Amino acid sequence: MYEKKVLPNGVRVLSERIDHVRSCSVGIWVGNGSRYEPAEMGGISHFIEHMIFKGTEKRTAQHIAIAMDAIGGQFNAFTTKECTCYYLKTLDTHLITGMDILADMFLHSKFDDKDIELERGVVYEEIDMYEDTPEDVATEKLFESCFAGSALGRPILGTRETLAPMDSGTLHRYFREYYRPQDTVIALSGSFSDEALAFICELFSAMPGSGKNAIGPAQYRPQVVVRPKDIEQCHLCIGFPGLSVQDEDRYALQMLSAILGDGMSSRLFQTVREQNGLCYSVYSYATSHLDTGMFSVYTALGKPMEARAVELIGQVLREFCEGGPTRDELNRCREQRKTSMLMGLESTSARMNHLGRNELYRGYVPQPEELVAGYDAVTEAQVLGLARRLLDFSQASICAVGQTDDEAYYAALLRRAGGLQ
Repeated sequence: MYEKKVLPNGVRVLSERIDHVRSCSVGIWVGNGSRYEPAEMGGISHFIEHMIFKGTEKRTAQHIAIAMDAIGGQFNAFTTKECTCYYLKTLDTHLITGMDILADMFLHSKFDDKDIELERGVVYEEIDMYEDTPEDVATEKLFESCFAGSALGRPILGTRETLAPMDSGTLHRYFREYYRPQDTVIALSGSFSDEALAFICELFSAMPGSGKNAIGPAQYRPQVVVRPKDIEQCHLCIGFPGLSVQDEDRYALQMLSAILGDGMSSRLFQTVREQNGLCYSVYSYATSHLDTGMFSVYTALGKPMEARAVELIGQVLREFCEGGPTRDELNRCREQRKTSMLMGLESTSARMNHLGRNELYRGYVPQPEELVAGYDAVTEAQVLGLARRLLDFSQASICAVGQTDDEAYYAALLRRAGGLQ
């Protein structure tokens, strides 16, 4: 069972003791990501995530790296559309030392102009690396296009144009304005002393700022996106409107995705790969945000198999919308999800993520028993109703990356897959 403490400045500290382990995982979760950025500052949240590792008034970047290695600590960070997380995992005996370093990085980074110039090149390389990964291009470009015109549709990494003018003053101003105590959650899970918990609370009681960040509206619109690339395969991503993280059907959505395209027993895998041999990889996944989401199907294959594969994907989805899941499918996927969730929560890192993400996004952390009950409550009728609600081919989108035809060709493929012509 976890405990929650709200510090005088609004920072929330969630702690969960696990007696049989020696490690502790801690995350600093901030309700700020690319979705909160002004358009002209696209990518600044991710850039700040990089720069927080580059030194403080007390410690150089090398000092930080050596000090963390000296305690055997594992530390890193990530930025998403709606949050940023800085995290640490170490033994309970080194927790105070590790958190002293991590809090110093978080609260007192220098954002030195010389370091910014060097790290800007690193982020440019990260952007190029993403462009060289066609699976990422297909999935991300589809999402960006379907939510174009909103901050949710902008890339997390930003662009060369938005990153180029950023300097120390820019980063410091953004940090002061968008890293707010009331949007900050400290989550720790594992073995820790009362002294260590009090030390963490004291560190973050000093975090300045007030107010809360607000998101702008985002609305899904169907799109056809084509990105020619000189590669062997064509990477396809088909998208539909999805659900928000708050939606009451979120458990049913996981069942829907699992039955359709999660694993070798899924309908898409069995039909497109096993029975017809058209591809190596095919899967479905759901992306959920604070107020909206997207449901997608991805595959990669040779150009000669492309039309047939899209036709079969459409057939699988339409047949599911007609008959829904079988009882055996639903029970099998229910057990898969419950098992994966419960086994994952045996890790202090996973439990810390569970605490931080749920508190930040929902203001509430469901216990494992509640999650199990949520999965157990999903019915065949609920999954069928959700499929009919989401898998509407008049609202379908597609992105093709590789040896592509034009947009009209893929629009026609999508209409045929949905039985619309």
